[in-house]
Amino acid sequence: MDLIERLEQYHPWNEQEERDREELLRRLRSGEALYGRENPSAHLTASAWVVSPDRRQVLMAYHDLYDSWAWLGGHADGERDLLAVALREVREESGLIEVRPVSPELYSLEILTVDGHEKHGRYVSSHLHLNVTFLLEADPAAPVRPRPGENSRVGWFGLEEAVSASSEPWFQARIYRKLNEKLAAVKC
Repeated sequence: MDLIERLEQYHPWNEQEERDREELLRRLRSGEALYGRENPSAHLTASAWVVSPDRRQVLMAYHDLYDSWAWLGGHADGERDLLAVALREVREESGLIEVRPVSPELYSLEILTVDGHEKHGRYVSSHLHLNVTFLLEADPAAPVRPRPGENSRVGWFGLEEAVSASSEPWFQARIYRKLNEKLAAVKC
């Protein structure tokens, strides 16, 4: 099933997801190049809310670029299987070897603004990340490690601690709290 079909079947959790779903579908249907980074205004990303099997902890990384604890994820970079992107990014950013989807379905949708910044010595203009999130699971006893140049720490947090650990108020209020609320409806 392609992303348009998945988005058409997705049931938004709140108004933010409904509006973002509409915009994701509009851009995908327009034929705009979104799977790679060649589009300077917007591109697809996949994130993961990585939880412990008992759903009491979440894995976060301290992202150096944003100077904040945050979820894990990254750019599609041409890959159309966004679940595979989320799994790859979690493994790369945390060092986890065993991580699995709680479900292959989309867990959450977000359009994220990214301010202009320097990366690898080059300026990257402000743009949008058209993001889909997957709910993944891993063992908190498994070893983790940071990914130098991207994050400096990786660790497990209680659900509310994860929200508080972020220094980005919009993410706290609009993303991480939402992900935790949705988690309460997921069967263990």
